[in-house]
Amino acid sequence: MPGPLPDGEPVPADGSLPESALRTAGARGFGVYVHVPFCASRCGYCDFNTYTVAELGGGASRDEYAGTVLRELELAAGILRAPVDTVFVGGGTPTLLDPGDLGRILEGIDRAWGLTADAEITTEANPESVTPASLQALRKAGFTRISLGMQSASPGVLAILDRRHTAGRAPRAAAEAREAGFDHVNLDLIYGTPGETADDFAASLDAAIRAGVDHVSAYSLIVEDGTRIAGRMRRGELPYPEDDVAADRYLAAEQALTAAGFAWYEVSNWATSPAARCRHNRLYWTGGDWWGLGPGAHSHVGGVRWWNVKHPSAYAKRLAEGVSPGLARELLTAEDRRVEEVMLRLRLDDGLPLELADPRGSRQALADGLLEPVPYAEGRAVLTLRGRLLADAVIRELV
Repeated sequence: MPGPLPDGEPVPADGSLPESALRTAGARGFGVYVHVPFCASRCGYCDFNTYTVAELGGGASRDEYAGTVLRELELAAGILRAPVDTVFVGGGTPTLLDPGDLGRILEGIDRAWGLTADAEITTEANPESVTPASLQALRKAGFTRISLGMQSASPGVLAILDRRHTAGRAPRAAAEAREAGFDHVNLDLIYGTPGETADDFAASLDAAIRAGVDHVSAYSLIVEDGTRIAGRMRRGELPYPEDDVAADRYLAAEQALTAAGFAWYEVSNWATSPAARCRHNRLYWTGGDWWGLGPGAHSHVGGVRWWNVKHPSAYAKRLAEGVSPGLARELLTAEDRRVEEVMLRLRLDDGLPLELADPRGSRQALADGLLEPVPYAEGRAVLTLRGRLLADAVIRELV
């Protein structure tokens, strides 16, 4: 089940932001995240803020959801003005909504703030939740990029993860998305699932590459408390993931994807060209601003971070009453922002300016072979391949 939201100071009833935040809004780009909290079933590893029909209860409706999001947009438009460079619709399973509803939300974003001429507009999708017709409708509505949750090409691994699609469905959905005219198509992979073999993961990489996509994301399985897979491990039904296995899988991904013409640009993301990189995620990683729409969605503008009430019914109720759905917020200090910039920018292929990092820590990381020597000499901290394997530890050193 979804984890708890953090504490913070109350968000004003009208959702207003401090003048200090508004002065710099959009200086590093402005994006919109739309959270769609609906799923047909809950995957065994998932603790996201998502709900099946059985979990949802009363007071929230999938059919009425687009209208509820549009009410938040109306409120937001009166607070902030900035052109939108990127939109990312995530979940949950956004494509459980009708493509027309997703299109209405895009139109609402354009009315509220204005989409730039080259805006990147992404939706996530489960492979079984799209068809050639729905993909064509999404493309017609304005979506330029789609991210499909493939996770694995192994039926056994998919079963352990409680995924509903068949092993071959994700590559077929990727082909259908390309045929529908999407500019960019991503496939998500998860590695380190209990029972997954090296051959299983090699087959998943091969299937993703042969699908002809221009972007692949690969993430190590994280076992979150309260999930079904965590319960199975606690009962001894499944073994816990091993760090050495995860490292081997990452190295396999780097080797296979690089050989196929992909290049890493963030620790867990590879693309065939700079144009294929996810601009919305890069906005997060480089300290940009974004407004998060939907229950539990987080936002950041000019050093103010806030988050909405978590349950869809509470979210809908607040907006029906004309009140901001924001639950709490925090005002980031200069040191907070420096630490976050180190944590996020170090994961990128162009790294971060050394002046943001602790000098002693950066020198030690260089000596340990975790930072590239040439960029270091030019004043930037860029992870080596070994550094990518130990990214969290390097971040702690540099903070």
